[in-house]
Amino acid sequence: MTYVVNENCIKCKYMDCVEVCPVDCFYEGENMLVIHPDECIDCGVCEPECPAEAIKPDTEPGLEKWLELNAEYAKTWPNITTKKEPPADGKSWEGVPNKFAEHFSAEPGTGD
Repeated sequence: MTYVVNENCIKCKYMDCVEVCPVDCFYEGENMLVIHPDECIDCGVCEPECPAEAIKPDTEPGLEKWLELNAEYAKTWPNITTKKEPPADGKSWEGVPNKFAEHFSAEPGTGD
């Protein structure tokens, strides 16, 4: 089992999760984070830290696409271990449907 970041993170990108991760398995894209599935130790401390409820265990149904996306982008996006300021309009993106199709960016973030 591993944890995955899903669509709820897109454009919200709060980063509270990176502060608590004991193994630094978060990677930063331009407008979301991902978890490297081979580095995650399944401790679960990140899940309750996410205000957007964007982190879920991969055992939940329907997350296969997100597990693949997390694994793919964790290979190329930079590692992030320190919380940064979230986007100024992040709160307004909470709960917005279909963010992946309309707003996902494959561009990397800046990392640490």
